[in-house]
Amino acid sequence: MSDLLIIIPAYNEEGSIENVVNNIIQNYPQYDYVIINDGSRDKTSQICHENHYNIVDLPVNLGLAGAFQTGLRYAYEHGYKKAVQFDADGQHLPEYIQSLEEKIDDGFDLVIGSRFVTEKRPNSLRMLGNILISSAIKLTTGKTIKDPTSGMRMFSEELIKEFALNINYGPEPDTVSYLIRNGVKVAETQVRMEDR
Repeated sequence: MSDLLIIIPAYNEEGSIENVVNNIIQNYPQYDYVIINDGSRDKTSQICHENHYNIVDLPVNLGLAGAFQTGLRYAYEHGYKKAVQFDADGQHLPEYIQSLEEKIDDGFDLVIGSRFVTEKRPNSLRMLGNILISSAIKLTTGKTIKDPTSGMRMFSEELIKEFALNINYGPEPDTVSYLIRNGVKVAETQVRMEDR
């Protein structure tokens, strides 16, 4: 068993789940994974069961936050020391997991896979929200987070336990602000993401 769990929340991802999971199994066998099927109405669950993937089927759709928190509970109950949120749509690339893990090993509690640590944000309306959220986090916490909307995040053992037992996992930027204000050590590391 690995000490790192890849948590893959999935809602109606029949078109991508097989490629995402097979890539992890074939190219990154050192990592364990669990798919949290968030009440999908398509064939996501069927595909996962036919392929004998490690899956937890939720009977209703809890939303991304609820599905990921279910994954954190799974990580806690199975004794994982690190857990990474990983999209089922193919946007996140597993080759960056190691760089997030290195930051956790350096003593950070939450590491965000950021598109903008070394890369400049593109000028687009889509990025306007990212800029506004980043500014709000800076204003309320004093810390600059360059990619607050990134869903690729790794959690330390302490945070896994905290979220599994005590804290409701909310929208990503809100969670980051809350954690920073409560003294959690947060870092970003550069990643590349595929377009959805």
